[in-house]
Amino acid sequence: MFIGRDRELKTLDKLYHSGKFEFVVIYGRRRVGKTALINHFIDDKQSIYFMGVESNEKQNLENLSKSILEYSNGIGTDTYFASYQAALEYVFKLAEKERVILTIDEYPYVARESKSLASTLQLLIDKYKDTSKLMLILCGSSMSYMEDHVLAYKAPLYGRRTAQMKIMPFDFEESCRYLKNMSDEEKAIIYGIVGGTPQYLLQINDKMSVEENIRNTFLNPMSFLYEEPMNLLKQEVREPAIYTAIITAIATGHSRMSEISTKVGEDTNICSGYLKNLINLGIIKKETPYGEKTSKKSIYSIEDNMFCFWYRFVLDNNSIIVRGAADLVYKKIEAQLSDYMGRVFEDISAQYLWKQLLTGNSPVEFTSLGRWWGNDPKKKCQAEIDIMGEQDSNTALFAECKWRNENVDLDVLETLIDRSRLFHYTKMHFFLFSKKGFTKGCMERADEMGNVTLVSYKDIVKAM
Repeated sequence: MFIGRDRELKTLDKLYHSGKFEFVVIYGRRRVGKTALINHFIDDKQSIYFMGVESNEKQNLENLSKSILEYSNGIGTDTYFASYQAALEYVFKLAEKERVILTIDEYPYVARESKSLASTLQLLIDKYKDTSKLMLILCGSSMSYMEDHVLAYKAPLYGRRTAQMKIMPFDFEESCRYLKNMSDEEKAIIYGIVGGTPQYLLQINDKMSVEENIRNTFLNPMSFLYEEPMNLLKQEVREPAIYTAIITAIATGHSRMSEISTKVGEDTNICSGYLKNLINLGIIKKETPYGEKTSKKSIYSIEDNMFCFWYRFVLDNNSIIVRGAADLVYKKIEAQLSDYMGRVFEDISAQYLWKQLLTGNSPVEFTSLGRWWGNDPKKKCQAEIDIMGEQDSNTALFAECKWRNENVDLDVLETLIDRSRLFHYTKMHFFLFSKKGFTKGCMERADEMGNVTLVSYKDIVKAM
């Protein structure tokens, strides 16, 4: 089942029909659907597909040779090219007569064992780019390698690519396309526990309840997702134990650098390097209060929903789950699920605001969105705003999000208005997002003010 990636496919198709040499770099974290995208794109086209493996240069060269020779049918399949240059030059020449796609998937596996491969590609691209109709696709899951050794200024292939795509997890709207048979509320919860990574969404059975899916995936020691975070870290980093300790610290409420450092028992400088890698992997994100550039207030949170759910509910209960006490663990999850979904609903609400902006329906033309937290000098306490965005120095929006089984009352709106006065904007628009709806008093006050938009979760779903 292939879903989504419409924009990426449209871009690839446009490049394919250019009739000239194209070099596309596709990268993104594991399980995000890069290979599925490529296979869907090349399905009805003349193409050579080769996936690198974690082996030596000889093995990868033989595999590449097989892929090329299976396509050409012109040389015996027991014959292998003597070098990468010979193999790749054969393809470049082949593409002088016809449009051919050559995909080297998991390129880092190949390039690490063949140090001269990047320079060889550089040489051949420069030699044949004006005469060959080759569409070359390099794909990799090691984002640091792709960014440092393919896209970076000092990399041999720098300046040769004609396009690059960083494949990201699906947003909420796209993820829902995998969950057609679920209720709207169930779709939000499933998005909250597995996020928008296609491979994780495929583990969900949309004809089962949320509870059944949690039991079958996270509370089942034989399931794909049960040890997925640990398996992914082992593939991506050298010291998974330290990374696990850092993610666990963040998952249990230690959000500032000093708190993480103390919890893990490592120096802040050491933790900083690990956190940077986790940010590059799309697992952790670093935030500062909206509009502020100082790092003193920076906090860290888990960006990937599946990691967030796993580290909050699965890791500490691992011993119980292995012994078959899934009922006990699920009761804990069920009791905290509404609270857990608060952060997820903020993300879904922010996505809704972005869609309103891009379709020309936003009352404030903001350039970015973010959370704000800081001191309220009048009340002498800490204050938070779930979402805010600025159009210019005079205009901004403020939003509060509530995922709870009751209508949002007037006090929530009044609190948001009060906190907006901590800033000096002359034009402000307020959004309230609610899982269920709003009280009569809240709706009347919103109508009276004229600069308040009330959005229920049903409204978000209707807008998709």
